[in-house]
Amino acid sequence: MTSDFQQLLQKLYNLQRLGIKTGLEHTCELLEVCDNPQKKIKFIHLAGTNGKGSTAAFISSILRSIGLKVGLYTSPHLVSFNERIRVDGIPITNNKIVEFMELFSADIQRIENTFFETTSAIAFWHFAREEVDIAVVETGLGGRLDSTNVITPEIAVITPISLDHRELLGNDLVTIAKEKAGIIKENVPVICNHQENMVKNVLLEKAAEMNTKISFVKPPTDCTVTMEGTFFHYKDTNYQLTLIGEHQALNAALAVAAVQELEKGIFDIKIKRGLQNTTWPGRFQVLSKTPPVIYDVAHNEQGIRSVLKTFNQLFKQKPLGLIVLKEDKELELIATALRGQFETLFVMDDTNGLLMKSKTLAAHLNKLGISAEPVKNLRDFTDHLQSDYAGLVFGSHYIAEAVFEYFQFSFDTAVI
Repeated sequence: MTSDFQQLLQKLYNLQRLGIKTGLEHTCELLEVCDNPQKKIKFIHLAGTNGKGSTAAFISSILRSIGLKVGLYTSPHLVSFNERIRVDGIPITNNKIVEFMELFSADIQRIENTFFETTSAIAFWHFAREEVDIAVVETGLGGRLDSTNVITPEIAVITPISLDHRELLGNDLVTIAKEKAGIIKENVPVICNHQENMVKNVLLEKAAEMNTKISFVKPPTDCTVTMEGTFFHYKDTNYQLTLIGEHQALNAALAVAAVQELEKGIFDIKIKRGLQNTTWPGRFQVLSKTPPVIYDVAHNEQGIRSVLKTFNQLFKQKPLGLIVLKEDKELELIATALRGQFETLFVMDDTNGLLMKSKTLAAHLNKLGISAEPVKNLRDFTDHLQSDYAGLVFGSHYIAEAVFEYFQFSFDTAVI
């Protein structure tokens, strides 16, 4: 990146100081200035707590396998901002971001748009300019008041809903489910993964209110998880993923159901190809085989439970763990997933000050009955690895760049 682009990107990041606003008025106002690109595109809209990004990636890959030009909008990014906005897997270029900001920065300042409102507008503007056939869009947070909820999609897709971001979305599962259900719109079909009964009731009630049909995907069967990928059976067909874990089979089945709702009569071979071609870095990603080291961006209770379940299916010994978290994470819930699961658990922070300090995180975990030991960097962690143990690095997306650099994973093109 040029220094000019870095400065522009910093201006964009600085919009985060405006926080998270409730209401869609500011997003609509900016999009109006941009000539309402969201009205020129077909969409699939995703909400949920865990699995949104992977499910969106699966849907995008399947649709591309049948020859469609597909936009993909997800968050947060792993290494570069550009990852959030893709067309046919290719991230938006620096020049396109510069062009948008030069055209609309005065309006952004006048309207006082937040970071996510602005990023959503960039995505829709880019997709319209690229004339995509359809865009797969993941909510950033919640659903009802999320900046992406200005769209009217062809299908709404809802991944499993659990407790997270309670300070913003509500203290109980029903309240959170109502926020996520806010993406359900009149006569727009809804496809959901299995949900807890109280969540299911909320979704059924909202679908009835919106006069639309809602389907709950049956879990896949005969699921086998290996270090090479995941194999499962769904709707009389066997599928294979490069992504690892039973939770990815659930995400893939949801993606298949969504695409089959959108594209009636799609051939299984196209779906198979799309699923097999799906990559989604930072999700049970094998960084090293000797000794084994896994990386995952799981950072809430349910996500961590899924990762640990997969780990325990593949390895006999408990992992040596390294967890990194942002300040806003709910440690009481996370601690329930961590307790008794590790041979040793280490904590770390980052050089940019974006993560909770390792000593603070260790102290909090210790108070919750989780023994945790600070390390300075990834080398300190890997020095503890022995041939008998596998390592698991997990938590915030903010550690991704350091992880990929240390384990020498190139992220230059980042085509997904």
